[in-house]
Amino acid sequence: MIPDNFTIDAADWSNDADRDACMRVRETVFQLEQKVPREDEIDIFDPTARHVLARDLQGNPIGTGRLTTQHVIGRMAVEQAWRSRGVGAATLQRLIEQARALNYPSVELHAQTHAVAFYEKFGFAKYGDEFLECGIAHVHMRMDLAPNPIPERAGPSPRPDVTVVQVTDCDGAVVETLKLIAATRRELCIYTRDLDAALFDNEPVLDALKQLSISGRGVSIRVIVQEPRVPAQRGHRLIALSQRMPSVFALRTPTQDEDLHYPSAFVVNDVRGFYFRTLGSRFDGEAVNYAPGQHAQYLDFFNRVWERSEPSEELRQLAL
Repeated sequence: MIPDNFTIDAADWSNDADRDACMRVRETVFQLEQKVPREDEIDIFDPTARHVLARDLQGNPIGTGRLTTQHVIGRMAVEQAWRSRGVGAATLQRLIEQARALNYPSVELHAQTHAVAFYEKFGFAKYGDEFLECGIAHVHMRMDLAPNPIPERAGPSPRPDVTVVQVTDCDGAVVETLKLIAATRRELCIYTRDLDAALFDNEPVLDALKQLSISGRGVSIRVIVQEPRVPAQRGHRLIALSQRMPSVFALRTPTQDEDLHYPSAFVVNDVRGFYFRTLGSRFDGEAVNYAPGQHAQYLDFFNRVWERSEPSEELRQLAL
């Protein structure tokens, strides 16, 4: 099941708010709960390490961890009320992904003995003898990381078989939207009148967007909403999802009349596919999996409107 009651994001140690949030969790778990002296818990590696931070839906910090430039994962801490709820696993997975992105050949950690089984599930293996660290029994663990595949330098990918589908109803719209999401590599753009609850508050579509957002590919999902008040008042679940994953989702509302009254709606992915509706109030339209010319026109229009749009007050209020 995809966790939907907390978020995991990178934390900037040079940012006071991020640093304080990480330290709040570490102080609670290590210093108060495990009685680790403050001078032992804080070290010289924090400023150069990569940190991640888990928060609940109210923005409260609930978990953290770090990856040092010495290729060591550590300071894994989760607030007691959130343990066994996937926070530690999500935090560790994010740190492993960062290590892979940096092309580290392996990562190590000092595991408290009670947590060995947890790390073994991710592929870590024990080595060496048990030792004491801050008065707590630990063991060394290591995991080798497969190198990132080297891109092939062959010629351009062959053109896919082009399929053109005339969409006539909501069911067809859902099917074609799911195809576009599934084919997306890193970027999806949505231009919509009021977030079309029947389409984007639809369980399969929401789940597909969740899967895309946690794929670990640095995905960006941008959404332009002409009338944000309607979905905000109805508690649209895509808005809630975007607030839980702000590093992936960005929602804006046009500021110019011509953009607010643009009659059409569309979805475009980054492999030159699109689903275009002449009237945004209807599902009738055309879906094409590969059409470079038309795709470029829709994407260019989206980017121009995006630059002159801004986050809406209604969507900010929903997050509070």
